[in-house]
Amino acid sequence: MTTPSLAGKRILVTQSEEFMGPELCAVLAAHGATVIADPRALTDPAAPAAAVAAAGHIDVLLANLAIPAPSTEALAVSEDEWRAVFAALVDPLPRLCKAALPAMVARRAGKVLVMGSASALRGIKRTSTYCAARGAQVSYVQALGLEMAAHNVQVNLIAQNFVENPTYFPPEVQADPRFQARLKREVPLGRLVGAREDAQFAAYLCSEAANCFVGQVFPVCGGWVAR
Repeated sequence: MTTPSLAGKRILVTQSEEFMGPELCAVLAAHGATVIADPRALTDPAAPAAAVAAAGHIDVLLANLAIPAPSTEALAVSEDEWRAVFAALVDPLPRLCKAALPAMVARRAGKVLVMGSASALRGIKRTSTYCAARGAQVSYVQALGLEMAAHNVQVNLIAQNFVENPTYFPPEVQADPRFQARLKREVPLGRLVGAREDAQFAAYLCSEAANCFVGQVFPVCGGWVAR
């Protein structure tokens, strides 16, 4: 897949120092985009609108939202855990979209791409809170994508797991022999998807070549959800 040029595109990447942020910024810039890397946390209700306002004109909102997944048995999940995970992963998304989309709708051009998780597509033990939050992202994107399509604005989501990134698979995790055995056991690809491989696909979805995708959820997980 050859990614068309992103020259002239202004792309806002949220939480730019976490999850897929660093690699996204590098790859998008390599394809010619002007990248607005915003590292701020987005749990404050005013922060998403502030990030969009500070970016100025944007052609693509790349909602890169992450929080380390709690490992709690479902019946032991506390109110605080539930609220904290949803505050980090779910609540910022409509706030970002409500701030960014009116200008895109007005000019009938623009994209939103969410960096989500394949945990929304296949359950994982002891991560019910995280899976539920990532699932909410998926449902929101599917519904919002349908509404925005009439305005020539595309909203889509990458549902990833077992992708190299510092938030969920840092070097010390990758080096653990038990994790390597898990990769061979659970992931048909037999390895992590490279951060650059994932970011290249994101760059394609940010390009004009991807205008046909509406409310789509794209698994990028080395075949993990197919098992």
